[in-house]
Amino acid sequence: MKKMLKPVLAVLASGLFAGRAHAADMTVTLTIPRVDTAEYHRPYVAIWLEDAARKDIRDIAVWHERDKAGGEGKKWLKDLRQWWRLSGRAQDEPADGVSGATRASGTHTVRVPADSAALDSLAPGDYRVVVEAAREKGGHELVRLPLTWPPTGPETVQGKGSHELGSIGVSLNP
Repeated sequence: MKKMLKPVLAVLASGLFAGRAHAADMTVTLTIPRVDTAEYHRPYVAIWLEDAARKDIRDIAVWHERDKAGGEGKKWLKDLRQWWRLSGRAQDEPADGVSGATRASGTHTVRVPADSAALDSLAPGDYRVVVEAAREKGGHELVRLPLTWPPTGPETVQGKGSHELGSIGVSLNP
């Protein structure tokens, strides 16, 4: 009986952990530089994951003015042009579950757990983490960072914007 039980337990255990075989947590760190200007507005920022064909789009974070009267802050989301075309305009509530208020200048961290909607069931392949920023009465910038999924070990990819975004890092931890 014991001889038969071991193989059965091994098969059951492999099934329990198979879903996590490709699992990895993602951390996106980005710096919003302080722009020295008379009328400074915090930038709207969208962070998403896209496949090489830009068909599989998974929102990670969208920072915009949420508390303006009459939903006034939503009208500027269109200035995040790439995100708006690929994902934003198809949503009633901008990136429900990942939306947040705009951020001040400084370094910010977004943690994406392996079981999140963005990473859960992500097929193996080549992807890009995209960070887009737009500022009212200011500029617009977009940075793409390539990554391969699933990671074979801890991985970090670095990038840098030139005016609306500073340094950007994406870390994967299986």
